[in-house]
Amino acid sequence: MGNSCSGLKEKLGQRVRPSPTLSFLRSVLFPKKKKDFCVVVLGSAGVGKSALVQRWVNSCFSEKYEPPAPLSDVIYHVPDGLFGSGTKMRITDLPGGQLYPALQCLKIARGHAFILVYSVTEKQTLEELTPFYMLIREIKGPNLHKYPVVLVGNKCDEARRELTTLDGAAYALKWNCGFFETSAKRNINVEELFFELLTHERGAETSPQATPEKSQMPDAATEDRLAAAT
Repeated sequence: MGNSCSGLKEKLGQRVRPSPTLSFLRSVLFPKKKKDFCVVVLGSAGVGKSALVQRWVNSCFSEKYEPPAPLSDVIYHVPDGLFGSGTKMRITDLPGGQLYPALQCLKIARGHAFILVYSVTEKQTLEELTPFYMLIREIKGPNLHKYPVVLVGNKCDEARRELTTLDGAAYALKWNCGFFETSAKRNINVEELFFELLTHERGAETSPQATPEKSQMPDAATEDRLAAAT
């Protein structure tokens, strides 16, 4: 009786187990959906968040300011030869100010990386990033290595500046995050910024064909000067 039951189980198992051909067809016809890489862009109104996103996604720049829709995301399809097939970057350009606190919390909770943008022409816009950084820490936890944060000083092409490069670097050192100065208008360091986030997402095992520049963090001598100044 035991042998007959064992034989019956084996026959049923063979019938239930999918054939290799069927498994292959399923993987081709119904591929597992890749998780989007979600990047959240935060900062005060008018610092150029939308301009940076448009420069990266559409390779264009517009002088006209159009505030982003609070519930819309921009999808960037990463070229297949760059970081593998099917990679998508979902960019959330959050409106400036504190108009949508619940939306900010939701988007930060879903985010995988964060860009904190200020304008080098307005000192206040750098100071206003502190609540955003603290909110990211509160939601994601104090160890942000898994969720990279990059501080970005935009409009670096402007002659009139209220903030130097060292001013931004000091904040980046305090927050232990990456740092770039960019210009969406002149396309300065925009690709390098987003490449750095993608490289972090893919991990050390994969490197892009185009080698991005490193984050513009100061060297050891500059760090000593910053520490002495503070």
